[in-house]
Amino acid sequence: MQVKETLNEGLKRGYAITVTAAELDAKVIEKLKEAQPDVEMKGFRKGKVPMAMMRKQFGPRVLGEAMQESIDSAMQEHMEKSGDRPAMQPEMKMDDADWKEGNDVVVNVSYECLPNVPAVDFKAITLDRMKVAADEESVKEALDNLAASPQAVSFEEKKGAAKDGDQVVIDFVGKVDGEAFEGGTAEDYPLVLGSNSFIPGFEEGLLKVKAGDEKDVTVTFPAEYQAAHLAGKEAVFTCKVKEVRGAKTPAMDDELAKKFGAEDLEALKAQITERLEAEYNGASRAVTKRALLDALDKAVSFDLPTSLVEAEANQIAHQLWHEENPDVHGHDHPEITPTDEHNTLAERRVKLGLLLADIGQKAEVKVTDSEMTQAIMNQARQYPGQERQFFEFVQQNAQFRQQLQAPMFEDKVVDHILENASVTEKSVSKDDLQKAVEKLEEE
Repeated sequence: MQVKETLNEGLKRGYAITVTAAELDAKVIEKLKEAQPDVEMKGFRKGKVPMAMMRKQFGPRVLGEAMQESIDSAMQEHMEKSGDRPAMQPEMKMDDADWKEGNDVVVNVSYECLPNVPAVDFKAITLDRMKVAADEESVKEALDNLAASPQAVSFEEKKGAAKDGDQVVIDFVGKVDGEAFEGGTAEDYPLVLGSNSFIPGFEEGLLKVKAGDEKDVTVTFPAEYQAAHLAGKEAVFTCKVKEVRGAKTPAMDDELAKKFGAEDLEALKAQITERLEAEYNGASRAVTKRALLDALDKAVSFDLPTSLVEAEANQIAHQLWHEENPDVHGHDHPEITPTDEHNTLAERRVKLGLLLADIGQKAEVKVTDSEMTQAIMNQARQYPGQERQFFEFVQQNAQFRQQLQAPMFEDKVVDHILENASVTEKSVSKDDLQKAVEKLEEE
């Protein structure tokens, strides 16, 4: 077996791998001999089938396996000796498209290597980290929002017409084509107008009703309604209004706090303060992370695999096109050609991705099994009632697990760099932090 270099230009590599006819034949005989003890054939006892018969019966299939194993073995040996790490799956092509048994096999292999990434002096990276404290005004605003939430608001009977935010107690019967349908009937149902908990148009149809009124409300089920037999159908709900109730905002006291699991009002304020500052810290980290990535982008320069940049640019262009054309869900659309802007963004992403991966590897950063399990459980909560199917999907889908793991790994590498960089904490206002976040979203 022979490996001959045919291309060495930048990160591009090319090799011609030759497996001689004699080597291939020897490999075929070896594999046939391994299988011979278990082979049965009419006219011969098990394990006694002549090699000539074995070769005639199984030779073509074994020949393909032997060829593939020989090429794979040569590639593995070459990678170990050269230290090359292909950026993408190597491209392999038979030199002779009309190859026939008895001839040498020559396979041309080409790929791009992952580059050697230069080291970064983390101490030379200087960053400001924004810090925002939760002020009394923000805590009061959060308390007011809690007090106005459905969990806290109570309702008491009122006279006059129902308005947005009021609660109406109704009996109703829904009919499609004059026939009542399952799930379309209820008695003494308390409905908050404006809560958007019913079919679009239903709550609006009950505005201005009074206790004792009877009203038919005509609505149309959404085209993508979960009950297929009702999707897109017009329905008439005959409603009897039994009571109209106005919202009553609770007092800001310990009883309100208990509704949200706190011992008293001061404990609830402490919880809100902690939550707000956690939100501020999360936003601040996002701003700091962007500043860090900008600094890393400027700090190092190295050759990038063209194949990775092109693949990333195509993905960016494709994603942005679908965002601009949300009605197109499949791939039946015109060819999408990346722009210079897409290519520039792709180069940055590939560069930073390779850099962070290299830093993480050298620092032995790992995503633990428990961290992965927690991430999977968090994802599973988005599919109530289907958790088991989701776990089975994750177990069988390595690509999805990688998609979950990648941002976790990146965040841990970022934390590692920030721990070793020169980071100065800077107290700012909530508005200053908000402006910094908005600037990120604009870029």
